[in-house]
Amino acid sequence: MKRRILLVDDELAILLTLKAILEIHGFDVETAASAKEAISKLKANTYHMVITDMKMEHEKAGYDVLRAVKKTDYNPAVAILTAYPLLGGDWKSEGAQSMLVKPMNTDDLLRRIEVLLIQHEDQKQQQAGRSTNKQQKPKAQTAKKLA
Repeated sequence: MKRRILLVDDELAILLTLKAILEIHGFDVETAASAKEAISKLKANTYHMVITDMKMEHEKAGYDVLRAVKKTDYNPAVAILTAYPLLGGDWKSEGAQSMLVKPMNTDDLLRRIEVLLIQHEDQKQQQAGRSTNKQQKPKAQTAKKLA
């Protein structure tokens, strides 16, 4: 199964270049040229990862995308793609797990994406395990009381 990525950037050259690179390396990539378009696609589809530029329609349009990601049921991995890495720590509190600074060479980009996808999937499985354990404990306690 191909992993799906939503790539969001208002610079067409960057969108097309990254889309081609990622598709060559086995990813299924959809693009959005604005935060508004990305939010619409997030509602209509599911993705394993979202990579968004920060400065699009306005200085922090990427945060609009991050907030929309938080509202999804499928919880994709999220990275901010920016040429302006001096964003402070807000990007982490807004929900991004990684910052990709452009320009970035292809090998580094692919390696960072793979690591982020693996780490994110591990976190999702750990959270699911914790939820399962919490649900099972009351059942076990009830069973002891009945015995």
